[in-house]
Amino acid sequence: MADKRDYYEVLGVDKNADDAAIKKAYRVLAKKYHPDMNPGDKEAEAKFKEASEAYAVLSDPDKRRQYDQFGHAAFDGASGGSGGFDFNFSGDMSDIFGDIFGDFFGGGRSSRRSSNGPMKGANLRTSVRIQFEEAVFGCEKEIDITLKDECPKCHGTGAKPGTQPVTCSKCGGKGQVMYTQQSLFGAMRSVQTCPDCHGTGKVVKEKCSDCSGTGYISNRKKIQVTIPAGIDDGQSIRIAGKGEPGTNGGQRGDLLVEVHVMRHPIFQRQDYNLYSTAPISFAQAALGGDVRITTIDGDVLFPIKAGTQTDTKIRLKGKGVPSLRNKNLRGDHYVTLVVQVPEKLTTEQKDALIAFDKSMHGEATKDMQNGADINEDMFKKKGKKKKTLKDIFDKDND
Repeated sequence: MADKRDYYEVLGVDKNADDAAIKKAYRVLAKKYHPDMNPGDKEAEAKFKEASEAYAVLSDPDKRRQYDQFGHAAFDGASGGSGGFDFNFSGDMSDIFGDIFGDFFGGGRSSRRSSNGPMKGANLRTSVRIQFEEAVFGCEKEIDITLKDECPKCHGTGAKPGTQPVTCSKCGGKGQVMYTQQSLFGAMRSVQTCPDCHGTGKVVKEKCSDCSGTGYISNRKKIQVTIPAGIDDGQSIRIAGKGEPGTNGGQRGDLLVEVHVMRHPIFQRQDYNLYSTAPISFAQAALGGDVRITTIDGDVLFPIKAGTQTDTKIRLKGKGVPSLRNKNLRGDHYVTLVVQVPEKLTTEQKDALIAFDKSMHGEATKDMQNGADINEDMFKKKGKKKKTLKDIFDKDND
């Protein structure tokens, strides 16, 4: 017993820890070191057994009280198990693992309820493709989908008219069967849906010829889908009651429609904001004035100041995408202004631009000379000749 670790230390909890803290600590360790999660890992298996032993003692009020008083010596006389501790539990371990792992061991407490009661049908999934503007402002779409309806001949029973489904012999009408399997902790019981009646508790001996015993007929139907304003790519719309039929009188499942939004040549979206670029001419950038900008609502005029530089960003408040929660609230539209340089010029345009360059060049030279920083002699000493736009244009025309 000297080499055994303290149970509280094994679980990493304080000696005053309550049941919830002990269970939480064990849940973490059990999931981490379970042999199914670590196949072939003997060290993980040993830690799993150690944690399970500690939990089995500390989760039981009587055993914990004995352990707190006598330590490991309290269980020296126990038979079997690891280190003399009895792991042949009477049945409480199935409750423990059912509570902690759920379906990991094939069902826990929640699966013990009768499954032959009314059960909701499964959900169906489909998708729809829409334009960018339709996602922003909302729209109506019609989709084609195959749905199951109650067979009119057998009224959903699946049995041949004049006959009725009979009680399932495998589960006795309970809709569930119990299996016993061996595990690290001895025999464990698990409850699963009956494979013969699929949880209904009934089986059809003579099947309906129209539905082949399923109780349903598949029909192709058109369904109207309302796409809300502001929906984004990849989001889904739930249409209640358009999924698979329920069993034993349960309601139908839902239809989940995933929305795919096509790209826009101008706008990009991030959350509820829109982003785009807008070209402006050199004259507009230099002089300022109104520029025309394309928004999701149409073109608008926006005043820019003189001397606007390329890559200047402006914000159009409330010109973005409507909020899904409140269509009266909209994001913003951010526009990056890009100054465009003309690729081709007429002779008249070139002359005008040369005259402009001379004007700007002269002012710059005058400013530099007044500052006694740069003068004409600097260019002569270095053997360099100042180039003007006229020199460049004359060279292009040669």
